[in-house]
Amino acid sequence: MVRISFHDAIGFSLHSDKGGGADGSMIKFQDVELKFPANEGVDFIVSFLQPFADDVGISYGDAIMFGTAVGLSLCPGAPKLAAFVGRPDATRPAPDKTVPEPQDSITTILARMADAGFSPDELIHLLASHSMASQAGVDPSPALLGAPFDSTPFDFDSQVFLEVMLKATSFPAGGSGANLGEDMSPLPGEFRLLSDRLFARDNRTACAWQANALSQATMASNFATTFKKLSLLGQTQSKLLDCSEVIGTPPPAKNKQAFFPAGTNHDMIEQGCATQLFPTTLSTVAGRATPIPVV
Repeated sequence: MVRISFHDAIGFSLHSDKGGGADGSMIKFQDVELKFPANEGVDFIVSFLQPFADDVGISYGDAIMFGTAVGLSLCPGAPKLAAFVGRPDATRPAPDKTVPEPQDSITTILARMADAGFSPDELIHLLASHSMASQAGVDPSPALLGAPFDSTPFDFDSQVFLEVMLKATSFPAGGSGANLGEDMSPLPGEFRLLSDRLFARDNRTACAWQANALSQATMASNFATTFKKLSLLGQTQSKLLDCSEVIGTPPPAKNKQAFFPAGTNHDMIEQGCATQLFPTTLSTVAGRATPIPVV
């Protein structure tokens, strides 16, 4: 749900016609948008969300955004998202190339996000979604379908930001090695996107990345604020109904502070932020690294 919400809403531009934003065009015009390479794997989400929206009688844009708020409310550590409804149906598809891809340069990704109205820090705030994400399609190997981006994929925590800062050692076993948009990872079974590694080390984004690694509460709060902005792209808030009160409160975070997983330590940190060294106070799990299973 979180993935389709971003892919649908980012079809928007402050300067040209790149779609209607958070309007459900990913479902309404699926015959067009699902053919775009960046949307590989979104088809299975559309396949169950469209009949639900049709049966209930709500717009596709509302089904995506309200559904995302409901879905995230089940995830430990996640923030409670604002949920607005009343979006009209999409009138046109978004064009290709509105969704950044992991093989794109950081400059290209930041320019696309700026075109939609987001700063580099806001982009990093949205990438908190990778704390509970897994790969589908970057590596086509069946054994790696669902390979997670961090060691705690069922929790909305800071682990992904810490673990992407660690020196990589290998590609996940069972995969096809170096694929377009893929990078080596520090833990067996963990999947790393090339763009994530670059964000953690680029001087335009590294300090925001490190801040998320060091504070789960700040990460969650910033995500909620920026996601609200995303959910309203192309919409007029005053014309929508705020139904946030019916969204449940997510379970508390299991890990309020990131930790070094077994087999890793502070010495593996590749420092990216030039203004603040990564602290030495985080705990380290004893023992040898164990493979992280697919989701």
